[in-house]
Amino acid sequence: MTGTIADDVGLPADGSLHAVRSLDLRVSSDPHPLDLAKAEDVAQNWRREFAANPALFDGKMILQRQIRYRDGHLAAEGHVTSFSTFLWWRRQPDLAGACHLFGYPVLVSGDGALIAVEMAPHTANPGQVYFAAGSLDLADVVDGRCDIEGNMRREVQEETGLLLDSARADPVLHASYRSRRLTLVRLFTFDETAEALVERIHAFVRDCPEPEISRAVIICNGDPSAERYGAAMLPILAWYFGDRS
Repeated sequence: MTGTIADDVGLPADGSLHAVRSLDLRVSSDPHPLDLAKAEDVAQNWRREFAANPALFDGKMILQRQIRYRDGHLAAEGHVTSFSTFLWWRRQPDLAGACHLFGYPVLVSGDGALIAVEMAPHTANPGQVYFAAGSLDLADVVDGRCDIEGNMRREVQEETGLLLDSARADPVLHASYRSRRLTLVRLFTFDETAEALVERIHAFVRDCPEPEISRAVIICNGDPSAERYGAAMLPILAWYFGDRS
């Protein structure tokens, strides 16, 4: 997929995948500008969000202020902010003032299917189907920079019980950009069949006191209507099941 280069990021906003050769994901010690300018709006929105879903937790996360992609190099400037700020920001029509960068570890079974998850009812995205992933948080910051690979390993283990160290990581990291949201995509291939991986995930979920997911989902084709997919999933499915040359 190709498209017109979007704003000042340096990537098309159609979600098309582009190789990333180097990363520099810095985290500033300053507050995010949205925390300073929109504190009351954020607080009011949080009260509404929490009233609708008391299971939400207003923890700390990393929200980017700007992202730049040039000749395979990706640089981003992030700030430590709150989940409530992120929830307010993602409700804004123009998504001004921030960018959201997160990792997407794409789990591939030994028989070529993709393994996604359906989010549990108490989460911020109930019922949505996407690859096990989550926003960058303080645990992912190492020496002032975000460790995207560590984030991928942690999120997959927390949501599915699977260990990415036991899978074969594709050497190429890809960036997929859609209107102020950037996904970093890497394929991880397991030896087990799709059914075996799903059985392992479901066993893990049964043993969790409060699992983040409702079920694992086997994806065998790029049909965008097969599940209630999150928006970031669609370009990745089209790429994986289409022409990846």
